[in-house]
Amino acid sequence: MADDDCCGVDEEQIRSAGYRRALWIVVILNVGYGVIELFGGFLANSQALKADALDFLGDGSITFLGLLAIGWSLAWRARSAFIQGIFLGLLGLWVLGSTILKSLTGTPVEAGLMGLFAFAALIVNLVAVLPLLPYRDGDANMRAVWLFSRNDAIGNAAVIIAAGLVALTSTRWPDLIVAFLIAALFLHSAWNILRDARGDIKVATSRETDPMTRETKPE
Repeated sequence: MADDDCCGVDEEQIRSAGYRRALWIVVILNVGYGVIELFGGFLANSQALKADALDFLGDGSITFLGLLAIGWSLAWRARSAFIQGIFLGLLGLWVLGSTILKSLTGTPVEAGLMGLFAFAALIVNLVAVLPLLPYRDGDANMRAVWLFSRNDAIGNAAVIIAAGLVALTSTRWPDLIVAFLIAALFLHSAWNILRDARGDIKVATSRETDPMTRETKPE
């Protein structure tokens, strides 16, 4: 396995017990509350709440992949991050398409339920994101996990604002607009993750000719 410290990646930090613990917290909280919030999205008929729930579920699933990748080489961690970027991009496209279809219907949104589930989501996400703060500037895989978690916090705040606007205006457009914004955030972060992953892959590939730093596949 390559010595990734030469490329500015702190291997000791990546493999630390603290980082593993932070990832497990993210996985458990995000998957658990993602299921709850998705149920709440259907109850409140809120597209923004559903999009935010998918963000939670995607965050938990991809963070689990990041957890598995901890012991891998730089190149294989970057490939893992690349998969995360593709997944997030597809998720953004799905939210975008489903929101467009939802805009063609006139079913009302339950603003009170929407706000309640969104506020609980913000609390859960803040608890999940705090342990990740020391690890947001690592390799592409670590940055991908951080971007997923950051997206959750931004999405939660936006859904809370949308719930208030739905209650004030008695229309569902604030809900749809926030769903579109969450989709755009997914796509923007996906681009950043893919860019970072490609950069790490290039760094690892450039060292493959050196037998002392050749990358190996994860076992």
